[in-house]
Amino acid sequence: MLKNYIKVAVRNIFKHRVFSFINIFGLAVGMSVCMLIIMLVADQMMNDRHNPNRNRIYRVNSLPYFNGNKQQKGSETATTSLPVRDELLNNYTGVESAVRLVRGFGNNWIQLEPGNDINIPVSGYFADQGVLQMFAYELLYGDEATALVEPYSVVLTKKAAEKLFKVENPVGETLKVGELGTYKVTGVLRETENKSHIVVEAFASISTLTSLQAAGVFDNKSEDWYNFYSGWVYIMIQEGKTTGDINAHLAKIHDDHFSKLPTPETTAVTYQLQPLLSITPGPLVNNPIGPFMPWVIIYFLSGLAAIILVTSCFNFTNLSIARSMSRAREIGVRKVTGAKRFQIFTQFISESVVISLFALVLALMLLVVLKPFLLDLAFTKAMHWSITANYMVYAIFVVFALVVGILAGMFPAVVMSAFNPIKVLKSFNSTKLMSKIGMRKALLVVQFSFSLLFILTVMVIYNQLDLFLYSDYGFNPKHKIVIQKGDTSYELLKTELLSQSNITSVSLASHMPSAGVVFDEEFKKDLDDETWTDLRYFAVDENYLENMEIPLLAGRFFTTEAEGSNKSTIVINETAVGALNYASVSEALGQVIISKRDSSKMQIIGVVKDYTHEMAAEKLQPMALMYRPEEFSLFQIGYSGEYDQASALVEQSWAKVNPGLKVEIRDFESKMGELYEILFGTLIKVVGFIATLAVIISCLGLLGMATYTIETRKKEISLRKVLGISNGSLVYTLSKGYMIILLLAVLIAVPAAYFINTLWLENFSAHVTVDFLTIIIGVLILMILGVLTIGSQTIQALFVNPVDNLKNE
Repeated sequence: MLKNYIKVAVRNIFKHRVFSFINIFGLAVGMSVCMLIIMLVADQMMNDRHNPNRNRIYRVNSLPYFNGNKQQKGSETATTSLPVRDELLNNYTGVESAVRLVRGFGNNWIQLEPGNDINIPVSGYFADQGVLQMFAYELLYGDEATALVEPYSVVLTKKAAEKLFKVENPVGETLKVGELGTYKVTGVLRETENKSHIVVEAFASISTLTSLQAAGVFDNKSEDWYNFYSGWVYIMIQEGKTTGDINAHLAKIHDDHFSKLPTPETTAVTYQLQPLLSITPGPLVNNPIGPFMPWVIIYFLSGLAAIILVTSCFNFTNLSIARSMSRAREIGVRKVTGAKRFQIFTQFISESVVISLFALVLALMLLVVLKPFLLDLAFTKAMHWSITANYMVYAIFVVFALVVGILAGMFPAVVMSAFNPIKVLKSFNSTKLMSKIGMRKALLVVQFSFSLLFILTVMVIYNQLDLFLYSDYGFNPKHKIVIQKGDTSYELLKTELLSQSNITSVSLASHMPSAGVVFDEEFKKDLDDETWTDLRYFAVDENYLENMEIPLLAGRFFTTEAEGSNKSTIVINETAVGALNYASVSEALGQVIISKRDSSKMQIIGVVKDYTHEMAAEKLQPMALMYRPEEFSLFQIGYSGEYDQASALVEQSWAKVNPGLKVEIRDFESKMGELYEILFGTLIKVVGFIATLAVIISCLGLLGMATYTIETRKKEISLRKVLGISNGSLVYTLSKGYMIILLLAVLIAVPAAYFINTLWLENFSAHVTVDFLTIIIGVLILMILGVLTIGSQTIQALFVNPVDNLKNE
């Protein structure tokens, strides 16, 4: 019986090629997007699954709190107090092993952060000796027992070793890592297919930190309980022990070290264990050690994919109901000859599943096209995501296709199997399925409503990105070059750069403004004040204001003549004046504020006009400019003339001061906009892609309905032609129903788009609005596509020959 159902299904697919193509293509598009999400999640789920001790390994996360409030929402951080490791191993039972990973060795895994130095060839961490055993790393060369024992020893990945050295076995070779010294290669990790949530090219021995601190080139806070942001701690609990046992120890550690704080305002932390296998995909936490997929992103992508899939299923339901009229007699005859309703229901479900399996084959082909698109997204590259599949994933695809087929065909199967044989055989031509509730029209309205919603959302996101990239920042980002300072002598390079004719100004800073990264420090006007005022700050030199063209409202700026006293002075912005409770700019000048970091006193010597020092998406915060040469990390170089000529001069000056060292030259404005491009640029591409698919599927559904209408109304059209209807009136008669559908979609989608987009736009300090022009353009796009789709079929009615359709009447 099932074999017969499948034969009938295949025959019907080839008999009604247009409808079958629309159904299969629509389902394939929706399924391919969902399958991409499945592959992405499956790829992330493979992280650390190879580890034989994966169920016993946990990360110790921190939950910072202030003023005794231990319920700080959204504050969980993956980093923690580094002394927790020794405390658990030495003073408590239940922990088999524990390792620390400390940031600061080489570059970071996100290659966009200021501070990444092209002359530092690796990204990695300082790590305890047990890191190799903890995360099941295998050494291709070297001794696992001693590889990370001695100071200034380093273990490289196979790819990093091939990049840095020409020899097959580089053990014993040396590697210079910026100001952190020269390291001896003591091991090379074996290259495997195993995936880890830690993206790393090198592990350096943590014993090196003591030497670096003594040399004054690294601030080693591995013994500071109040430093919970410099590194990560992982533990492996003993067999038979539970997280409850360890949590009790962590609670005791908290009580021992944070019950009495140095000051009431000191940040304290409680500790929380996070299982290794729940890191990615996992909850959103601060300071992740590497790229991870938060569940919120999975929900977002799944929601978009579900909308496309639901739209495809709507198409299937719509066209199946429309085609039911042509199969009414078949159903009636089968029922009269003894077929049960369940058998007819099973037949239509079988046809739906067969169509879904055809769609699965097409979806797998579409995946080949869609995969490079997703891998090319800036966000995907920044997060080091990949998309892979295995037999389990393909098995999920098959199950997924079966489920989609059953769900998509359920409603048409229920409706068509309920046909009354007497009615459909007596007057099947006049049977109108569900004409009272207009189900088919309602489904089309929903489809086009989603399409217009996405079109308007893409336009709003694009406008918002445009605002971020080209708004008035309060400084001039144009005609500037940015290079990393590295360990060069900034005085020598600055002098050399200024000697070039096309270089107009040179300044040093710790960060780029409006790029999403800042320092912060807390201040008080008086030690008796109850609270500290948090100020974002940039470390800058005396030429910063001139270079950035930031107006100085009052007072003065740092000067070369007062270089000795620059470190005890501070310049604040307008917002900081109010945050520090000064009545006016003039009142703030000359005042002394106290730093929480070292209790030093700093005199306010100037006030600058507010400018966008953090991301334009964030509310403007109080900030300060401070003269701290030890924190300078980049040069901002103003130039005149052409960029290529200026960059050549910069490269020439760099080579003269730093022979043998490379320099990465970047346009200031484009580098500043990288983070916006990653976030909003990726969002535009993803939502734009979904919008395109939604519109295509909706138009295909409309095309199928219009085609079916022309086919079933040929006799009516012929009669109207014989009676003398004009071509214009005929097109209007056939099209008006669909135009009403488009207008209803507009009436539903425009208010929904306005409300949804206004909701998320209000989270930004500077934002666009869903204006009338945006709405008009979006509606026009939808109407033009709809009219073209309808017109391509209704115009065919003009060429219908009445003789061919009425000759048998």
